[in-house]
Amino acid sequence: NRRKKKDDNILEIPSIPNPFPELCCSPFASVLSASLLPKATSRKKQVIKVYSEDDTSRALEVPSDITARDVCQLLILKNHYIDDHSWTLFEQLTQTGLERAIEDHELVMEVQSNWLMEEENKLYFRKNYAKYEFFKNPLSFFPDHMISFPSETDAAVSHSGVLQMFLSSSTYPEIHGFLHAKEQGKKSWKKLYFLLRRSGLYFSTKGTSKEPRHLQFFCEFSNSDMYMSLTGKKISGAPTNYGFCFKPNKSGGTRDLKQLCADDEQSRTCWMTAIRLLKYGMQLYQNYMQPYQGRSGCSPLNVTPMRSISENSLVAMDFSGHKSRIIENPTEALSVAVEEGLAWRRRGCLRLNSHGSPIAMSNMGMSIHRSQSWFHHKISREEAQRLILQHGLVDGVFLVRDSQSNPKTFVLSLSHGLKIKHFQIVPLEDDGKLFYTLDDGHTRFTDLIQLVEFYQLNKGVLPCKLKHYCARIAL
Repeated sequence: NRRKKKDDNILEIPSIPNPFPELCCSPFASVLSASLLPKATSRKKQVIKVYSEDDTSRALEVPSDITARDVCQLLILKNHYIDDHSWTLFEQLTQTGLERAIEDHELVMEVQSNWLMEEENKLYFRKNYAKYEFFKNPLSFFPDHMISFPSETDAAVSHSGVLQMFLSSSTYPEIHGFLHAKEQGKKSWKKLYFLLRRSGLYFSTKGTSKEPRHLQFFCEFSNSDMYMSLTGKKISGAPTNYGFCFKPNKSGGTRDLKQLCADDEQSRTCWMTAIRLLKYGMQLYQNYMQPYQGRSGCSPLNVTPMRSISENSLVAMDFSGHKSRIIENPTEALSVAVEEGLAWRRRGCLRLNSHGSPIAMSNMGMSIHRSQSWFHHKISREEAQRLILQHGLVDGVFLVRDSQSNPKTFVLSLSHGLKIKHFQIVPLEDDGKLFYTLDDGHTRFTDLIQLVEFYQLNKGVLPCKLKHYCARIAL
């Protein structure tokens, strides 16, 4: 009875009037409340593991619809790296020795969904300077002897016109040449004449004949991914080191791989670039243009690439007067740089040891290059070539390493013209002082840092300037 009486008293309490009745009775109340509240998201999150060149790794919790470009941007921000639009996510199939650069627009979870449980595949994060280089320098990617145009097209087509044709839906240039193909279910390789057309990849059953009755279908690309072979000779007995293959999205192992092998790097680069353009078309161009969107004067295929931060920083300044000025004369800029370097070394030539007495910096000067990102210690010639290839065979990609044949010398490994060249850095002693040179003593440097800085500004005896260095980053 007491409880019932108490409940009756509660019910008898008059209700408090609503001070804002228009919010309750208004037909827009539901719309207003929905717009004020944060939207509930249905994006599921998953954890991915990304590796760097030194095999350090980092786990990231990301949404299921994240793209490869977004993963790169996330790692750039977390590690405070400089974004020069060359960072790339790679997929490496460890058991088959295959690797490919994941396109910026691809969904990372879709890539991982094609992995089998027993496979130990990995995602790698590193720079790839050649990712969109064909938009800037198509001449190096499509040699004249490997490309032909439809009969209705004029014979004289500029290389920018070639790119326009690749991106067009109506016409498509034909890529042709010899490739080594691994016979299905066999260990042997056969050299055949291949043709790339919009409908797919074909090979000729009769020499170099292009007649339809002699062409046999080899592969199409909508349901497969293209990989570069890292260990083709070792695993599949390829005749050269320039292998690539096609792997169906939903298959595992080597039984379904369609393996090919080119005779040189230029041929492999041409085939792989043309197939990328055939498969993705305008999407690749949109990926390339995305960093430059919003800039005035951007017209298709006539975009001046944004200069990297390393290039923008190479400006000589004079701060000796009341006002700073830019030194435009290259000779004056070089002399000022040398004087500043020598002054810096004179200021640091005496340091205090633990007992407070000065010590000579000669030993430190000989090893100061070891702290530089472009210097790699005792790595072999093959390892240096692999590192440069991973970073992309763009003119100016380089590293400096210890010489394997002569322990007292160093080697500058440099990419130029889709080839990797090696130049020996020789130490010279003159009047009790040690110098380093690339040209038999004509140009001398007090240490390797000065040498690298000089050839970043001047070509000298090298085929091109030093532009991008290979560095082992740590996540």
